Amino acid sequence: MDYMSIANSPLMWLACGLCVALVIFQAALFVRKSLIAGKKLGITNEQIKSAVKSSATGSIGPSLVILAGMISLLVAMGGPVSWFRLSYIGAVAYELMAAGFGAEAVGVTLGSPEMNATAFACGLWVMTLGSIGWVLFTGLATHKLDKFRNVLAGGRKEMLPVVSAGAMCGAFSYLSLDRVVLFNSQTYAAIAGFVIMAIFTAYNQKANKKWIREWSFCISMFLGMAVSIPFI
Repeated sequence: MDYMSIANSPLMWLACGLCVALVIFQAALFVRKSLIAGKKLGITNEQIKSAVKSSATGSIGPSLVILAGMISLLVAMGGPVSWFRLSYIGAVAYELMAAGFGAEAVGVTLGSPEMNATAFACGLWVMTLGSIGWVLFTGLATHKLDKFRNVLAGGRKEMLPVVSAGAMCGAFSYLSLDRVVLFNSQTYAAIAGFVIMAIFTAYNQKANKKWIREWSFCISMFLGMAVSIPFI
């Protein structure tokens, strides 16, 4: 039997659909709880709407990148698994690498004519088991990170924003540094995106335009990718 008939079977769509439904339920639950907490903290409806709009527009760029990468995963692993995995993890590069390792374990190249049901199953197992560490660490350590942040701040409340900003800068640097040192089209995209975002930020400190706060991140990503096109 062709493994794609299994990968795209109604049973796979049902199983993966239930997983995606759980993600949607969690997102709805978090939104509800955040709205309740916002009202208790005195956050106005206008501020909440502004935050929601900024988050939604800021997610457009990353979502389109994931959608474009999903095509390559879809060809190799079928629609249900691609939909399920990228709804949970969202890292196309990891998913392709993990699926490739699973296929290679049985002597098959991912997406090749030799792909079979066994290679597909091995790829799916590696994709799933390889990401369990993230889930376990998040569940076991998240509630302790606030205490860790206080330790880093030395018990001084005025240092907490500095520590938080430093952690955010470190996270984004980790995600982009490997692109910068490649010295190829991705380098131009990362640098151009950074420069454009810096210009938006500097300009908006004086202009204080609402649309810039909401759209600058998304625009910077797309312009960064556009700048890199001639260097591909």
